[in-house]
Amino acid sequence: MFTGIIESVGRVVSVTSSGANRIFEIKSSISGELKTDQSLSHNGICLTVTKVDGGCHFVTAVAETLIKSNLGNLAPGDPINLEQALLSNGRFDGHIVQGHVDQTAICTNITEADGSWVIDFEYEDTSESLVVEKGSITVDGISLTCYNVSKTGFTVAIIPSTFENTNFGKLKENDMVNIEFDIIGKYVKQLVSV
Repeated sequence: MFTGIIESVGRVVSVTSSGANRIFEIKSSISGELKTDQSLSHNGICLTVTKVDGGCHFVTAVAETLIKSNLGNLAPGDPINLEQALLSNGRFDGHIVQGHVDQTAICTNITEADGSWVIDFEYEDTSESLVVEKGSITVDGISLTCYNVSKTGFTVAIIPSTFENTNFGKLKENDMVNIEFDIIGKYVKQLVSV
């Protein structure tokens, strides 16, 4: 489990195909501390560390993950948001994030707002879609509050710290991001639809 508070922005060093899977080599300030078999959030996707070597770590994404996320678009040099799993004795600063991406969204507009940024996203309306006004959402692993919610879109406001310390600093219009809807909302939706 994660909280959506990004610890480090890594860089993709290499991407290798292995059958339908892709193996990512990632260099970051936390890569050297990691251990094999550890869960780590990559742009909001929980992946298992398969190897740690020379300040880099390696993870494998299976076909299903590549289909449902933006990982298949990553290339060497691209930034990637990283967060280690939540410690049971630590603060819970974001919201409950499983690292199970529900779908992708497209950035449709970025507006600088006198020291912060307002970013709009659109996504396909599916049976899994669940965004509520002033609710929690995870975008590329970042815990955010959404507003201007519609059936196919939402807006987030980004403070300078988040902009500077995540991959949002490199985000452009038409970029694809990973979104994970709030797990509590998903359970409530399922219960009331039964």
